[in-house]
Amino acid sequence: MNIKPIKTEKDYIDALARLELIFDADTHTKEGDEAEILSLLIENYENQFFPIEAPDPIEAIKIRMEEMDLKPKDLIGVIGQKSRVSEILNKKKKLTVDMIRKLEETLKIPASLLVNNYQLK
Repeated sequence: MNIKPIKTEKDYIDALARLELIFDADTHTKEGDEAEILSLLIENYENQFFPIEAPDPIEAIKIRMEEMDLKPKDLIGVIGQKSRVSEILNKKKKLTVDMIRKLEETLKIPASLLVNNYQLK
């Protein structure tokens, strides 16, 4: 096992190639240990150089709606009436605390994501 920190893009590419070779190794072997350590090093490098930002609250709602095969009409009563649902999903109005609580419960989106600021159109 020859593991070293990932400092460059070449190191990163080499680590990915090695991990691909040993990915299915048994966890109780030398190669399994190497795969686990490489995974952590790769994850750390990716978090540092390729961070993924959380979507804004409205995009998060739309993503979850798509995952749950929901239509805007399905949010009537959660966000408000049909016109309020449209205003929220089109970023014409901001979410209220009550809406955030109901969305967290209904769509299982963390309130910490829903309270993030976003620009109205």
